[in-house]
Amino acid sequence: MHRGTNKHPHPNPDIVVFAACYPFQLHNSSFGFRKMANSSEFLRRYGLSLLHSHAVLLTRTRACPLESPPKPPPVPRWKLIRQPKEILVTAEPKKIPLSKPEQFIEVASPFLSYRTRSSGGSVPELETKQNTPRKCSHGSPLVSITEEEETECQEGLELGAAECTTNSPNCTDKMEVTAEDKKNSDDISNDRPQTEIKEPVTEESSATSKPVLQKTWVDLEDFDKCFQTLLVFHKPQTYQHHIQKSHFKNTVLSKTTVAVKSSGSSTQTLSSGSLTVASPEQCPEVRGTYYLCVDSLQPSQILISFSALLLWGHAAEEKQEMSAAHRSAVLIAVPHSWTSLQSQLPFLSIKTTSTKAAVLNLPSGRHVLCIHINAALGYHVHLCSKTPFIFGEEETIMPHLTKESVHFIEQASSIFRALSRLVASFSDKQQQPALRKSLEETHCPRNISTTQEKWEHCKVFNLAVYHMLCEALGRKLKADEQFAVQALTADPSLFPEEYPAILNADLEPPEMWSDREPTDREVKAVTILQAGFRGHLVREILDASKPGTKENLSASKILSSLWSTIESDAHKHAAFLLRDIIKNSKRKADLYPCLRDEWTKIAFADYTVSLPDTANSWVLVFREIFLVSEEMLVIPKVYSPIPNCLLHVINNDTGEEMNMVFNRVAPHVYQPNKLGYTFVAEAITPELPPSGAKWRMCLIGSKEPLPKLSRDTPVSEFSVEEFRDYYIPNNKNLICRYRVHVTTDTIGTIQLQTSHPDVLIRLSILDHEKQVAGKTGKGHVVIPVFFFLANKDTEEKKQEQSLSENTLQQNEGEDSAVKKSISSSDQYQPPTETMVHKYVVQAEVLYKTWNLSESQLAFACSVKDLENNETRVSKLEDIKRSSTTNTPNRDGHKSDAAKTQRKTKGDKGKSAAANETSLDLTKPNWMLRVVTDNSKEKGIDVKRDTERIDQIKAIKNAWEMAEPGRSAKAFQSRLHFLKQVQQKECGDAATEENKDPDASRPGQDISQSASNQKLTDTPCSFPHMDYSHLTRHQKDSPVVMDLHIEEAQQRERTEKIQTYRLVREHVLECRKQEAFNRMELMRRQLEMYQNMQAAFEQRCKNFHNACEAFNSRHRASIKKEQEEKQALEEAQSAALEKAAFTSASAQPPNKQAKKAGKKK
Repeated sequence: MHRGTNKHPHPNPDIVVFAACYPFQLHNSSFGFRKMANSSEFLRRYGLSLLHSHAVLLTRTRACPLESPPKPPPVPRWKLIRQPKEILVTAEPKKIPLSKPEQFIEVASPFLSYRTRSSGGSVPELETKQNTPRKCSHGSPLVSITEEEETECQEGLELGAAECTTNSPNCTDKMEVTAEDKKNSDDISNDRPQTEIKEPVTEESSATSKPVLQKTWVDLEDFDKCFQTLLVFHKPQTYQHHIQKSHFKNTVLSKTTVAVKSSGSSTQTLSSGSLTVASPEQCPEVRGTYYLCVDSLQPSQILISFSALLLWGHAAEEKQEMSAAHRSAVLIAVPHSWTSLQSQLPFLSIKTTSTKAAVLNLPSGRHVLCIHINAALGYHVHLCSKTPFIFGEEETIMPHLTKESVHFIEQASSIFRALSRLVASFSDKQQQPALRKSLEETHCPRNISTTQEKWEHCKVFNLAVYHMLCEALGRKLKADEQFAVQALTADPSLFPEEYPAILNADLEPPEMWSDREPTDREVKAVTILQAGFRGHLVREILDASKPGTKENLSASKILSSLWSTIESDAHKHAAFLLRDIIKNSKRKADLYPCLRDEWTKIAFADYTVSLPDTANSWVLVFREIFLVSEEMLVIPKVYSPIPNCLLHVINNDTGEEMNMVFNRVAPHVYQPNKLGYTFVAEAITPELPPSGAKWRMCLIGSKEPLPKLSRDTPVSEFSVEEFRDYYIPNNKNLICRYRVHVTTDTIGTIQLQTSHPDVLIRLSILDHEKQVAGKTGKGHVVIPVFFFLANKDTEEKKQEQSLSENTLQQNEGEDSAVKKSISSSDQYQPPTETMVHKYVVQAEVLYKTWNLSESQLAFACSVKDLENNETRVSKLEDIKRSSTTNTPNRDGHKSDAAKTQRKTKGDKGKSAAANETSLDLTKPNWMLRVVTDNSKEKGIDVKRDTERIDQIKAIKNAWEMAEPGRSAKAFQSRLHFLKQVQQKECGDAATEENKDPDASRPGQDISQSASNQKLTDTPCSFPHMDYSHLTRHQKDSPVVMDLHIEEAQQRERTEKIQTYRLVREHVLECRKQEAFNRMELMRRQLEMYQNMQAAFEQRCKNFHNACEAFNSRHRASIKKEQEEKQALEEAQSAALEKAAFTSASAQPPNKQAKKAGKKK
């Protein structure tokens, strides 16, 4: 589109603009009908029709009238002399009429006034209506007709259009915008062709005499009423940089990748395709995520063309099944940052069913956008721009964001160039002051205005110059080099922190000053000497900074020699200089404009391991410790082919786990600690895991350095011990208890899962029955990391230390006493190292959420009875063995049993596998996994916790050892007692049968052996007996109260009392502080209310004063007006009286004359 003043538009424009007047989609709305009617009316005024809507070409605009205004008639010269001024006295304020601006847009269309020309002759009815006046600035020959007449002639138009397409196959070529068509309408004074003023002619004559594109001017106010859409067409060949991305469904097209690169432009194409089309149910949407990075010093424009391949139904039922999401594709461009979870509003949004383009305008600087694309079957994206940009996946964009932005490099280069010019002209008297001032203006931010802030920033800049020189040389500066740098920066106090280290390097105070304090006179003398030396040094530095002195020449030579090394890698040192200024400055956020791009700068490190080849199982993928040296912002991101993958980050010092957002670790500022942070990744593998798949974790930070791995390469293979068994309900709601014994310090991961997915589980690790770690889950719970500490025997250490002391006494003689003291001092160690650990892994059901059905409960009871029978059988075997063997043989049997336990301990993996194969997975069961490193596999032993059972067995064995045959006698007495109870029940049943002969008689045909077996197997059927007076409920096993237990109980009571006192004092202090805070809050509120009341009263007073002043002025003005009005009325009345008096005085003589005449 060109201005009206340009008579010769460019023959090959880069941008072509069309305006479309598509019909409105009416939804039974009166507003839609009104807009359609207005649009149709205005289109007919300019020779267009809404029923035959099409796009028109916009060629030019103009801001002047279409016709030159008529010249005013000549005015005679005598009228120009002393022209009277027109004075219009009105009571209302005069309103200046606003003239309507003359603004027009030229449109071109091959169908302009097409309806009138397409008819065979003139239409008399329309010509009669043409005489009516119409608001048209160009005099279009198309008259206003009704919609009914348009619909009547629609068939004729369609036939004419069909003949045009059949008879002239090259009609589309004639409709292109050519240079000749534009030249025909270049003359502004005759913008309308003469043929438009004539009567309508036939189609053949109009084709020969008129060009294909007819043009007319449309008023700007009517333009938005006529057209609803602007179509802008760009020419991609004019853009230097363009990238294309295409992606189609795998089920639709076979994947192929093509990369195209041409000289002078950057292009990239990715396409994918298929041979068969799937149904809508089998084809979810194609989703793509790309990233766009633009870094430029100037504002940039990126043209984005988006084409979508959609799935359209052919039958009516298929069309109804299509949802609204599948009938349109969407492209959204949103600002993106890897170091933040904050979402922002999109910069651009494109929604289309075919092809649509839009221009993305970005200000100067570096911008990173995430582009999300959704389409039914596939899409194609084409990006064009005159500014260099990068478009692709994360792996393509992220390496470019580790570099400095263009604005940062430009700012650093400008400071470095100013500093280099100052060094080159350091001894020039004429240029040095101007260059020093230019350097200060370059590195000093514009938002710093006060002298104090400028002085502080200059100190930071001078220190950054020194650090840059040390970094470039790889060493600290020498004394003469430091003097030269101080002269360059004109800062004598540049290295105050290094002088004490230099002075105290090899100097020691003399012996006479070792044990005496200096006097006041000596301190004063030393202070005077230091001040004199400092003044001398400052004067030398200031003289060296001034050109023309001897010191200045020597400093200039030193700086020139240093600068030759720095200029070899100027970009690197310039970036280091600016980065050091930003790091040490207090105002980091608004220091330089280039810092606005810092949110896009990142640093990242990748860690990759291979996934295990296991199916339908929980696996530990990654577990490593990372060390953090300084405070840093880190965001871990996981790339895994397995969707069910979760990452945990644990602080090893506190045991706390980092917060997670949507099962992803949230951005967190990691503080330096002693033991580092453990990163643990777990996953649940699918049925068919991909072979040779890799798991990758990317640590993303805002700057270097990043957390460092504690070892060289990460480990992906671990040792896993699995334990599986049936769930048996119990009173304590315990699922399992396993004891863990370690011989070396081991890092372990504990995982528990149940067959029922809705069970709430609490997995805990206990040390001496005190919980040291715990986690709650639903059907699945994991303790990511726990450090199992090995037990260290203090007695063995004492023996080793005594042996070492004896050897030292024999070898060194007199020095043994000193080494004894050293060894005795080394005997003390922290409690965590000397204490004996007793780890137990315990899992329990919370809130009774594992409810079993009747069949499952019966199965659990049968399993429990089976275990009880096994224990009884083993007990009887032990009794028989104990009765047939003597005491020495019992000791030998005990040693044999211990050997068999050690053997089974070594074969625990095989037994566990056998249990898994024999376990019925349809029954309620659980699985416990303990994961350790392969190197620590032999250092950990996990087995079922049978401590309580072992204690009972030990007590019974001790009784048996003290009194042989005790267990057999107890068993016989129990059977005898049960037999008596059974006989008593049978007697009671017989008496009941005698009383009731019709009642049934159970138990008559049961043998004595069967009854004994029933009695032994079902003790719960016996009558209830009270044994409360025979049992003690305090403890499970009797314990003798001794001095140690009493001391422990006293210690516990004392600790409880002290804890209660501390808590009470803390509560009282908190209450006191809260009361003080409430009083302070009340005082502040009273002060605030008093101030508000005083301010309100002052405002009211000011308002009243203003009102009184206004009222006084208003009353004075009214009084003055009234006085003036009264004076005017009095003047008018006096004038009227005077006039009446004069008229009255003149009237009587006439009357007397008339009377005299009558008398005569």
